[in-house]
Amino acid sequence: MENKKERKCLMMLILAMTVFGTVGIFSKHIPLPSGTIAFSRAFIGLVFLILTKLLMKQKINFSVIKKNLCYLIPSGIALGANWILFFLSCKTTTVPTATLSYYLAPTILVLMSFVFLKEKLTAKQIISVAVSFLGMVLASGVIGTNHEGVSIIGIVYGLLAAVLYATVVFFNKKMKDIDPIDKTIVQFFISTIALLPYVIFAEKAYALEFKPIYTVYILVMGVVHTGVAYALYFNSVSGLKSTTIAIYSYIDPILSILLSTLIFSEPINIFTVIGAVLILGASFASEVDVSKIFNKKSTDNVNNDSQNRVQ
Repeated sequence: MENKKERKCLMMLILAMTVFGTVGIFSKHIPLPSGTIAFSRAFIGLVFLILTKLLMKQKINFSVIKKNLCYLIPSGIALGANWILFFLSCKTTTVPTATLSYYLAPTILVLMSFVFLKEKLTAKQIISVAVSFLGMVLASGVIGTNHEGVSIIGIVYGLLAAVLYATVVFFNKKMKDIDPIDKTIVQFFISTIALLPYVIFAEKAYALEFKPIYTVYILVMGVVHTGVAYALYFNSVSGLKSTTIAIYSYIDPILSILLSTLIFSEPINIFTVIGAVLILGASFASEVDVSKIFNKKSTDNVNNDSQNRVQ
């Protein structure tokens, strides 16, 4: 019975990561400003998760939310800004480059923990940081001759998105006793509030030419890429080990790079491939204790880092 439950959770996790892996590609082809896409995603995702809680007859624990509000507010603002920058990165450079820039977040989180929490860096973490940045240099197009579609400003957007994503995880690590769905609902709510002025005044969303097909794009992004994907993810992690979650989470960036290259013909060269291997490999090594992967007796529970690794 336990194996059956685990298989079900694993299938949900794989499906969630597959959906997350198409976020960058989908956002790139939505002909709307990045802030409008981010706001719509947060708002629709918020409504979807609230309805999910109601259908499951679960109550939102407002007392715990109140205790964690000092972390929820900045993390919610950072989440919305992170989405804007990631979508901008996808629109201004290739999706593989944007994805790899974004996946420096675990490395940035290690450095943030060192600076702000005074956590000691292990030899493995130091090597992982160095390898990640070497991979970013290779993937950025600085080395090599084929720079088609690669934009420095797009890489900068991706790196800033990674910093904000690491900030979200940093604050999430400091929260205590809060349900993951409750936390996400509050963060989505704060994101919508924070993004609304930007969408109105900076992007002038009210003046946009809003074709009916745009409604379809926005609904797919909000319902499928956010509501459904997050619901699948949160329902899967409770029945899986943290090492399993970390390993299968890499479906997201790998699928994103493969689809954008093979189906949408986005340019990629050997240096990008090497950079991808270095960045994702270093990120994987810094998060996962390899010895646990082969230890059948390992009973490690889902940790905060695993729960936060969502797009």
